[in-house]
Amino acid sequence: MWLANQTLSGDFFLIFLMAVTWNITLILLIHIDSSLHTPMYFFINQLSLIDLTYISVTVPKMLVNQLAKEKTISVLGCGTQMYFYLHLGGAEYCLLAAMAYDHYVAICHPLRYSVLMSQRVCLLLASGCWFVGSVDGFMLTPITMTFPFCRSHEIHHFCEVPAVLKLSCSDTSLYKIFMYLCCVIMLLIPVTVISVSYYFIILTIHKMNSAEGRKKAFTTCSSHMTEVSLFHGAAIYN
Repeated sequence: MWLANQTLSGDFFLIFLMAVTWNITLILLIHIDSSLHTPMYFFINQLSLIDLTYISVTVPKMLVNQLAKEKTISVLGCGTQMYFYLHLGGAEYCLLAAMAYDHYVAICHPLRYSVLMSQRVCLLLASGCWFVGSVDGFMLTPITMTFPFCRSHEIHHFCEVPAVLKLSCSDTSLYKIFMYLCCVIMLLIPVTVISVSYYFIILTIHKMNSAEGRKKAFTTCSSHMTEVSLFHGAAIYN
């Protein structure tokens, strides 16, 4: 069992190291190369920053617990992990919607792109994404951590809200309804923005006469759609 844990931890550590290296490299390249100082790469930079922080919230502690004899986390540590997990998850939902809007403007309104996606607008969109994520974290974390816990303090997961609520001895049914409504709203609004943006993008691409233009438009959107499918697909499944 110990050998199996070591092997599993080694695999996770390599994947974690690759993800950290890739995101840091991408962030540095975008900052260094002036030709990448565009709205699209600005949002990619923000996405890499969120992803880098996101995996750093849970994976290091998980790796330590895989090898440690006593697999523990303090109440403060659990609350902190929960807050950042909610904060960064909410921010990424919104950022993917902002990126879809950026692609919509670039393809459907190319002549007005520099005005509609100015540096000020990009900063406002990114700040709004981080703010919405922080509201999500500040709203759910304190409430969850104030419930009385009289059952086993063993969590078979990291410190996310549903896992912690299972330890509570009080009635959390009303709070669970509120929490799931918040999650649905957090999913529904970005998905709506993304869906509407890509609806108009597809209409615009369909009207293009140039095959090269269509190919360029599809190339611009393909990586973003892959990220949206993976991230939102996993969220909807959960």
